[in-house]
Amino acid sequence: MNTNVKRTVIVGATEKSGRYANLAAYSLLRHGHDIELIGLKEGQIEGHLIHTGHPALADIDTVTMYVGPQNQPPLYDYIKSLKPRRVIFNPGAENPEFERQLQAEGIEPIEGCTLVMLSVGTY
Repeated sequence: MNTNVKRTVIVGATEKSGRYANLAAYSLLRHGHDIELIGLKEGQIEGHLIHTGHPALADIDTVTMYVGPQNQPPLYDYIKSLKPRRVIFNPGAENPEFERQLQAEGIEPIEGCTLVMLSVGTY
């Protein structure tokens, strides 16, 4: 397995083309990353199911957030339980309270844009 592959959970995944979470899914796949999708509505992107709720997942490197801070509190414990190396807060998802909680758990919060990080090679 390519050690540069980062298993990534997209929180806020959607089948709606043009939405940043959807664009990120395609870009992550194009860059060779494994994705898991969590959204409000079931669906699929390139054969990857969009899960609702809190699916059991393991070996997660990155969680990338596409939900606003007002909708994040019910996800705090679940995301921490995934024990990702980092959580990326895309523009509009920044959440200082949750970022502090993640740091306390040894998880790196990053305020950035997954799409930009992929395009410039810093993902």
